[in-house]
Amino acid sequence: MKYLLIFTIVLITSACSIPKEMRTDSIPAVKNFELEKYLGKWYEIARLPHSFEDGLIKVSAEYSLDEDGDIKVINRGFDTEDNEWQEAEGVAGIVNKNNPAVLEVSFFRPFYAEYKVIKLERDYSIAMVTSSSKKYLWILSRSRTIEPKMLELYIETAKNFGFNTNDLIVVEQVKQEKE
Repeated sequence: MKYLLIFTIVLITSACSIPKEMRTDSIPAVKNFELEKYLGKWYEIARLPHSFEDGLIKVSAEYSLDEDGDIKVINRGFDTEDNEWQEAEGVAGIVNKNNPAVLEVSFFRPFYAEYKVIKLERDYSIAMVTSSSKKYLWILSRSRTIEPKMLELYIETAKNFGFNTNDLIVVEQVKQEKE
């Protein structure tokens, strides 16, 4: 829960004071995004470092529609310091139906942060996501690993968008029996 609260506060306060060169406004969201295909489980392959994910490995995010039509988000990771699983449940929604690859996500209502899909494979197997700041970047996959050449391609794309890819953390995704 502490990671969730820190994440929400950091995103919201940073969104109000993001220097122009760090904003992601000029980075387009993917076109022809289909939410139904995006739903399901994603594994975190790489991320920029953040205090709310310090020490977390085996990180995943699962997206599903709830009974109200909202997008339910469950983020999960193993905390190596506390030697236990951390889980945060949130909600997301599409901001503009004309641009469904840009969502708002909240783990601590009423505070929301931008969630923008900026690269996505046609088969929805790999995605790259950011927020309103270039301090936040995630490379996600439907499987726990991706081919090194594909990871290099995504990292190069992120670099071309202006992200500091030197700081990327490749996330350990070892399968556990009791996941």
